[in-house]
Amino acid sequence: MGTRESLAKKVAWISVISNILLTFGKLIVGYYEKSDAVFADGIHSAADVFASVIVLLVIKIANKPADKEHPYGHGKAEVIVSGIVGIVLLIVSFYVVYEGIVGLFHPISAPNILAMWISIVSYGLKEFLYRYSLKVAKVHSSKAIEAIAFDHKADIVASIAAAGGVILSIIGDKLNVHVLLYGDKIASIVVAILVFKIAIEMLKESFDILLERNIDTEIMLDYRSIISSFPDVKRIDKIRAREHGHYVLVDLRISIDHEKTIKEDMILREKSNKS
Repeated sequence: MGTRESLAKKVAWISVISNILLTFGKLIVGYYEKSDAVFADGIHSAADVFASVIVLLVIKIANKPADKEHPYGHGKAEVIVSGIVGIVLLIVSFYVVYEGIVGLFHPISAPNILAMWISIVSYGLKEFLYRYSLKVAKVHSSKAIEAIAFDHKADIVASIAAAGGVILSIIGDKLNVHVLLYGDKIASIVVAILVFKIAIEMLKESFDILLERNIDTEIMLDYRSIISSFPDVKRIDKIRAREHGHYVLVDLRISIDHEKTIKEDMILREKSNKS
């Protein structure tokens, strides 16, 4: 549990530090080099900083063992964090769309090539962070770290869109093709749409877990197979399972030999384990 918590904190801190650097870089370059797409991506990175800080605050809570008030543990704290990150991304997407549409009705000019380079650097860094975070999330079944990974994924597509928009605007300026100058503005709207899509996916998964949706059929079949492999289990009468953050809760009703009491069965099992 300690290793899991320390790894989660490590991933979150790496995310916080990288997002702070990218936030300042994108906002400054986007503002002074007149790139709406890069500036919008900077706002998104600022939201990432907020999301990562929330994850850091909740990791310790999520890893606390079950207690009298919380007999099923505190795992759903991670799910709540995932939902909060989704809501933050949703708000960011609406704001960026608004700014992008408003920008279409103002004088258009091509941004500097520096705006393109910071988007490319952002893409490379976020691609690495996404793969690293997702790997840790899968190994430790952490919804909080998975939320950070998907946040990085949103940054990847946002950086690609921003870089593409800047390049189109620069080409339009060099070739005197006025319509291409709108590439940067349109890219900021594309960024918002991509972020919106990821936010909806995160919110849907969070709500499914909070509403205790049954887990996948294939996993349930695996549980049935494992339980049925015990010789004392004569029949599985009822089985239900639901995700609870980084672990799964299983409600089970089985039938055993009618000539045995549950206590006798437990004693025999203990003797068998000792031998």
